[in-house]
Amino acid sequence: MSHAENTEPESTDVAPGGQEVEGVLPYVIGLGLATLLTVVAFFISHTTLVWGPSIPVALSVLAIAQMGVHLVFFLHITSGPDNVNNVMALAFGVLIVFLVIGGSLWIMTHLNHNMMPMDQIMQMQR
Repeated sequence: MSHAENTEPESTDVAPGGQEVEGVLPYVIGLGLATLLTVVAFFISHTTLVWGPSIPVALSVLAIAQMGVHLVFFLHITSGPDNVNNVMALAFGVLIVFLVIGGSLWIMTHLNHNMMPMDQIMQMQR
């Protein structure tokens, strides 16, 4: 089929909530916000203007905001009635990530307690 025979109108993106996303403006806004949040995160991590112990908290807040920008502007996760399954799948994914990270941290913190002392390891190698 040639290009001239294709008479279908150009499609627009349809968000799971049923909203049509027309044009590139929402994507440009999302890109701008994501870039701004990234620049702010790098600025906070490399400056002395922020109190040292609060830097991880600030970076966590910026990371959550970054995820929100991606979900709304790029994945079009909205509060529409058709979007419940997407939100549930996202929540399940977040739960799995937290379980993996929490389990890894728990294993790493208890690893030293469960390991043989270094002097005994050195004696075994002789």
